[in-house]
Amino acid sequence: MPKLTIVAHITAKADKIEFVKTELEKLIDITRAEEGCLQYDLHQGNENPAHFMFYENWASRDLWQAHMNAPHLQDYIAATEGAIEDFVVHQMTHLA
Repeated sequence: MPKLTIVAHITAKADKIEFVKTELEKLIDITRAEEGCLQYDLHQGNENPAHFMFYENWASRDLWQAHMNAPHLQDYIAATEGAIEDFVVHQMTHLA
């Protein structure tokens, strides 16, 4: 089964950039320890510091789905309510 690649774009509200960055950074170590997580890298835009991107690789869609329902992710969603301008997730299949 091919691995699942996730590209998640998060745009923070202009007055919440550092807060959102801190909350996103809290997700890194705990997510990297999850079953099926092969890669979980956070990036911040050089020209637009409000734009964050996670580049993720998962062993399967089911394991990524478990991550999406994990308590630490639900805590992040609750903590950042009202601080996010836009959130877009792209699910992709690794080809080569």
